[in-house]
Amino acid sequence: MTGGSGTGGRRSAGILLHRVVDGERQVLLGHMGGPFWARKDEGAWSIPKGEPEGDEEPLATAYREFAEELGVPVPEGVPVPLGEVRQSGGKVVAAWAVEADLDPERVVPGTFTLEWPRGSGVVREFPEVDRVAWFPLAQAGVKVVKAQRELLDRLAEIHSFG
Repeated sequence: MTGGSGTGGRRSAGILLHRVVDGERQVLLGHMGGPFWARKDEGAWSIPKGEPEGDEEPLATAYREFAEELGVPVPEGVPVPLGEVRQSGGKVVAAWAVEADLDPERVVPGTFTLEWPRGSGVVREFPEVDRVAWFPLAQAGVKVVKAQRELLDRLAEIHSFG
């Protein structure tokens, strides 16, 4: 979910936390932090994700990035692979679903630095995510960045047999 301006790597990995409340499946999403996303809502939410360090395995990356971005570890649960999606910028995101609960009030987001306004020479610190919330799958499909909608569809498909 990093809101930084660097081009970075071409791969990313993340965790899609989900739970069932009153018979309805919900997913945990974070609203991307930083000035670019500040006034956007639809298409401005993401699963907690990030780029690998060195030769780090994608699942290890997903767990580390979740903890770094949200300031809390991934709750206990079995990671179920959701496969990969390609975002509009070309980055490939691998994701795993973990069924568990998490209180958004416990989240203490990590930060990144960015020159803002661009060209000003002023470097500021921004939260990786500026808020975290649970959404029913249908609503999450509107909130999440377009390419990640496929991950929600895959999660729904896995749980439609249960």
